[in-house]
Amino acid sequence: MTDDDPMTQDELPSRLLAAYDDQMRGFSPGPDTVLDHDGTLVRLTGGHRGFVSTPRDVGVRGAALDDLITRQKAHFAAHGQAFEWKTRGHDLPADLPDRLLAAGFVPEPRETVLVGRAADLDLDAAPPAGVTVRRTTDPADLPRIAAMESAVWGEDMGFLAGHLLGLLTARPDETALLVAEAGGEVVSAAWLMLDRDRDFAGLRGGSTLEAWRGRGVYRALVARRARIALEHGHRYLHVDASDDSDPILRRLGLTAITTTTPYVWTPPA
Repeated sequence: MTDDDPMTQDELPSRLLAAYDDQMRGFSPGPDTVLDHDGTLVRLTGGHRGFVSTPRDVGVRGAALDDLITRQKAHFAAHGQAFEWKTRGHDLPADLPDRLLAAGFVPEPRETVLVGRAADLDLDAAPPAGVTVRRTTDPADLPRIAAMESAVWGEDMGFLAGHLLGLLTARPDETALLVAEAGGEVVSAAWLMLDRDRDFAGLRGGSTLEAWRGRGVYRALVARRARIALEHGHRYLHVDASDDSDPILRRLGLTAITTTTPYVWTPPA
């Protein structure tokens, strides 16, 4: 799909979904990760935890699907690693979530997949007074970002510093890391994944300290990332949005096309 394709507003979600299914069902290998396939399934081993993704239709049913699930558990158990099976709300077969639950997977909160044309967003949204937004590759910023994330989520997010360092080291041309500061304090951070050979750039992060929410910090980070995406030739932005971010991103111009629920399996200790 190109921006020149004529479409009505009613057609937009289905057209965006088709483009998403065509381009966004795989992974880009990161630092210390290995990508391989099991049938139609794409598997990423290594990193903080493993990942599995499939086409919209996994292509197997019943006992064959159970066997596919069992093979993934065996694979990641051999690596001593938990992994996430990424499902979408329109995936087939419809009983995939039930089979994952029966196999011992634990669902994480459902998120909404939002997609929008980068050029349609407000590209000039500025941060509020007293807040500066800058792009960084400085390793010294990464523990500060992780500490802010830990405060936002109420859990230890220290691993994020290592994850971001790995991205900046292994994929420097595909990772745009932004930090928002006020009075020398990191109040928000976000990053953009500029995956090669895709029309889509991925919005990641975007957490903001509670005292700074509702002031336009998040909007400014989205605007800056949209400009970067366009500069690198990416037409669309996509994000798996939490319930908190969903209404904000819709107001900014992104469209809901489906939902996604991560199912996580952890090998026995």
